This record gives sequence, C-alpha cells and structure tokens, in this order.
Amino acid sequence: MTQAPATPKNGRRRHDREIIALAVPAFGALVAEPLFVMVDSAVVGHLGTPQLAGLGIAAALLMTAVSIFVFLAYATTAAVARRVGAGDLPAAIRQGMDGIWLALLLGAAVVALAMPTAPWLVDVFGASDTAAPYAITYLRISILGIPAMLVVLAATGVLRGLQDTRTPLYVAIAGFTANALLNVTLVYGAGLGIAGSAWGTVIAQAGMAAAYLVVVIRGARKHGASLRPDAAGIKASARAGVPLLIRTLSLRAVLMIATAVAARLGDVDIAAHQIILSLWSLTAFALDAIAIAGQAIIGRYLGADDEKGAREACRRMVEWGIGCGIVLGVLIVLARPLFIPLFTSDPSVKDTLLPALLVVAVSQPIAGVVFVLDGVLMGAGDGRYLAWAMLVTLAVFAPVALLVPSLGGGLTALWWAMTLMMAVRLITLWLRTRSGRWIVTGATR
Repeated sequence: MTQAPATPKNGRRRHDREIIALAVPAFGALVAEPLFVMVDSAVVGHLGTPQLAGLGIAAALLMTAVSIFVFLAYATTAAVARRVGAGDLPAAIRQGMDGIWLALLLGAAVVALAMPTAPWLVDVFGASDTAAPYAITYLRISILGIPAMLVVLAATGVLRGLQDTRTPLYVAIAGFTANALLNVTLVYGAGLGIAGSAWGTVIAQAGMAAAYLVVVIRGARKHGASLRPDAAGIKASARAGVPLLIRTLSLRAVLMIATAVAARLGDVDIAAHQIILSLWSLTAFALDAIAIAGQAIIGRYLGADDEKGAREACRRMVEWGIGCGIVLGVLIVLARPLFIPLFTSDPSVKDTLLPALLVVAVSQPIAGVVFVLDGVLMGAGDGRYLAWAMLVTLAVFAPVALLVPSLGGGLTALWWAMTLMMAVRLITLWLRTRSGRWIVTGATR
C-alpha cells in the first residue's frame, strides 16, 4: 500500500497536535508557580498585617531571583531539543545534566551571597520597622530553597527539551499541594508562624527538585549518560545562558520603569496599573505556553537538520499566537465587568483602569506573535540576537515611558508606551525570523 502524500493541511494538523500536546501542560505548570506565593499569602495573611507585609517584600525578592535565572530553563530546553532531534538521547541527557550542575553551582553562590545580606536587601525594598523582622525571617529561610528552585528550572528545561511537558505539570501540582498542606501544618499546627510558611515552601521545593532528579537520573541510566559534572559542559551552558540573562534583565527593567512611572502618576494610577499588570501577567502565561512549545519543537527540527519543518512549525505557531492573542483580547473586553470588581470598588480606580485595559486588549495579538517568535529564536539557540533586540527595545521604551508624566499623560498613555515596547519587539523578532539567519541546523549551534 502506498502512503498518501503529505499535504499542507495534514502538516498543519501535525503541528497543531504537537503544539497542543506541549503547550497545554506547560500552561498548567506555569500557572501553578505563582500559586505558591498565593498560598503563602493566604496562610500568612491571617497572622497579621506586619507578617503579610514582610512576606510580600521577601516574596518579591525571591521571585526576582527566579526570573533572573529562568535562562536555566530556556537555554537547557533548546540545547536538549537539538540533541533529541539529532537522535542522540545520551548526549541530550548529558547536556541537561550540565544545566542542572550549573543550577546547583549558581544556587550555592546565591545562598552564600544572600544569607548575610538579607537584612540589607529587605531595607533596600523599604520595609517598615514592623514588617522588616518578618521579611528577614522568611527570606533567610527561603534562601535555603534557592538551589532547589534553580534545579527545578534546569530540570524543567531538560524535560521540555525531551518533548515532555506533562511531567513538569504533575510535579508542579504535587508541589503546590504539598506546599499548601505544609504551610497550614507548620504555621498553625506547629505554631511556627511566618517561619513555618517559609519552611513549608522550602520543603516543597526540595521535594520537587528531588522528583525531577529521579526522572532525569533514571533517563541517564537507561541511555548510559554520565551524571558526573563536566567542566566544559557547564561552561558551555553558562555561555549559552548569558545572552538570555541579559534579555531577561532588560525585560525586568522595562517592567520596573513602567511601575515607577505609574507610581509618579499618583495612588489611583499605580493601583490601576497593578491590576492591569496582574491581568497582563496572566495572559502572558497563556502565550508563554505556546512559546515553550516553540522552544522544544524548533530545537528538535533544527537538530534533525529539517530546515523546512522548522520553518513550517514557526509559521504555524505564529498563526497560533495571532489567534490566541485575538481570543485573549476579546475575553479581556467581555469579562471586564466581572473581574474589575474583584480587584477594586473605588470608582476613581475603575475610571482610570478601563481605557488602559482596552489598550491591553488591543495589543494582545501583537503580544501573541512576540511570545511565539521569542520562543522560536530561543529554540534555535539565537540568544545573542535576543539580547541585543531586548536592549534596543529598552532603549526605545525608557525615554518614551519616562516622558509620560512630564507631558501630562496618564495611565493610558503609559500602556500605549508598553504597546510600543511590544511593537518594537515584534519588529526586531520578525526581521530576524524573516532573514533566516536563526536557522542553524545540527546537534549543536
């Protein structure tokens, strides 16, 4: 029996199945991450306002650390996926182990630096005299969990590169459940207060890291991959991560500038800005799930020397990004009467929020394409270009955003500046993708 020739329609369906299979579990795992902080906040909030304020400061510091080191997941995904595409699973797992060893080294360095400087870090964030002791207590205990947090990032990248996003979802759900139970037990049952919340989170993170290591070690033994640290491999992982670190820091700078500008606009504007930023972050999880699928799929195609497959997958993911962006934009508009009252009852905040929210809704299709192309170039290992592109974006955004207050603009003008930022990212990423220079085939870039 002769096999039916492939058609464009069949090709799209194949890509759709791959995207859905990878993106849906990835979205679940991404949403589970911020739930850790939400559980801690819910439990600690009943201890008192100073305790909750202290948790907020410590959690902000910890989330900043995680966001800075997220390159451990991104770089590892791309490198492992290439090896998978090349059909060399032992080398893929070996590459992943290099990323995990790098995570352990970085985690140890962060603990050594952050532990003695915890009081200073809390003071820099402007903690009050009543909140500072609780922030220091929570931070010093939670710092012990940073190596586990970074191992989770790197190991997540390993499994994504192996085209497995289901295991990270299961581990995230288990970690969230354990964190919730431990928090209630240690805070109230054992009477440890805010320290119990921190220990509960550390234990849950250690359990997640252990679960990942069991999976990776089992795969290494199955395929005969070495588990020993390799200096050359660790250095290569670090080199691949540096450009992505620059990209991430530039993006964090954009968000910090936006928040600082909103604060200068007044209390009403900063309150409305925080609500919009929370919603914007939620939509980013949905779009980032497609980007994660893009990292894994593109890396695999390039590793298999399949340039045509990589281009077709990129094209289909862009279509997904546009479609998801349109859907999210429409949902924001339609659901605004439902979710705005959940955040505020202040008429002034609502009036300020609404026009800026419509700007966010309009910009969602742009964001959809940006996230997808970001994932495609990450999967291709094109980190150096991503770093330069984000620096250019920051250079364009910063002066425009900082001019908003002096020109009499309000929160809506600030979010138009944020839309400009996304448009600049779109242009830089689209130009790179169209040029084809990102396409470098083979087991390594």
